[in-house]
Amino acid sequence: MATFPILRPGSTTLRRRPARPKQTSLTLFPTAARHGTCEPSSDASAPPPAPSRSRKPATELVGIARLAASSPRAEAKRGTEYFLLPVKSILNECHSTRVPFRWTVNPYRGCEFGCKYCYARYTHGFMELDGSEFESKIYVKKDVGALADRELSQKEVWGEHIAIGAATDPYQPAEREFGATRAILGKMATREGLSVSITTKSDQVVRDIELLRRISERSSLTVNMTITTLRTHLARLLEPRAPRPDLRLAAVRKLREAGISAGVFAMPVIPGLTDRERDLDALACGARDAGAQWFAANVLYLMPESWKTFMAFLEEKFPRLVDRYREWYGRSMNAPEDYRREIKERVANLRRKYSLGSLPSRPAEQSWHSPQMQFALDQGEQQCRK
Repeated sequence: MATFPILRPGSTTLRRRPARPKQTSLTLFPTAARHGTCEPSSDASAPPPAPSRSRKPATELVGIARLAASSPRAEAKRGTEYFLLPVKSILNECHSTRVPFRWTVNPYRGCEFGCKYCYARYTHGFMELDGSEFESKIYVKKDVGALADRELSQKEVWGEHIAIGAATDPYQPAEREFGATRAILGKMATREGLSVSITTKSDQVVRDIELLRRISERSSLTVNMTITTLRTHLARLLEPRAPRPDLRLAAVRKLREAGISAGVFAMPVIPGLTDRERDLDALACGARDAGAQWFAANVLYLMPESWKTFMAFLEEKFPRLVDRYREWYGRSMNAPEDYRREIKERVANLRRKYSLGSLPSRPAEQSWHSPQMQFALDQGEQQCRK
């Protein structure tokens, strides 16, 4: 997933082309990719390569890399290999100031959805794997139910938020075979006073509606459905194995009908592909019609491993965007500040138009009796025109 850029890369660096002269207008790529169709290949040069990662013998590896190298292969499907990864912990403490939560849970390492922009590709590097293998080598964490049961008792989770799916999707296809996410949620359902969010691109989350209802009766629970575009063809290019956008909106509707708090994350907003005002308007309107309680967005953030994959994708499918991306992201992982501010204002206007909140707020007090979180609308938000 590309929802929460938690960590910056360590020693991995890329040589990128010098930035072109700064543009004087923030025209949002007006002539490129207007209809979500593939552009023909051009003679534009390929993106700069990331440093090659040599595979060490297992005996020379340490930590998570050694565990990954010795993990038995469980099975292979759809061209994807699955491995069983022994881990000592399932609740990971996050010290980053970039995110509003202390604890994260990622039942899987790697994600089969294969989103071209996914920021979390760099995490495969911790296992001495290349980011290009992020969607083809999926590591299923072992014994997650028992680990969750133990750590929910021992770790300081009271009053602290737990984000499930901050790096990899908890409802990716592997969940059907291995059920790691469901095992963790089952243990959470036996607790009270938790604050939990689930971020996913999959309608598979509705499989666990009854379990989610049990959790929300005793703890605060929210579901963030990530949808970058309603254009099905473009979504398939950007997120090859993720469910269609309409299925995700249908899942939001089912969650809300079941009384579960849910909203839509338009993350990331991709310059030149998903940032048009009418496209974001359609997405916000769809979120409102599905009963979503909030609508949030962040602009694309390209870490080095993500740059490598995403730029190769642009070269093949949308070559007219390549030069602008080199100009915008050539020396920074972020888009220009003025552009980010423009998108932020655009999204805020859409929230006002469709009476959507920004993000779910924290529980007012540390009490187990908090069936649903309360949601604060931005100041000045008014009723929308239906």
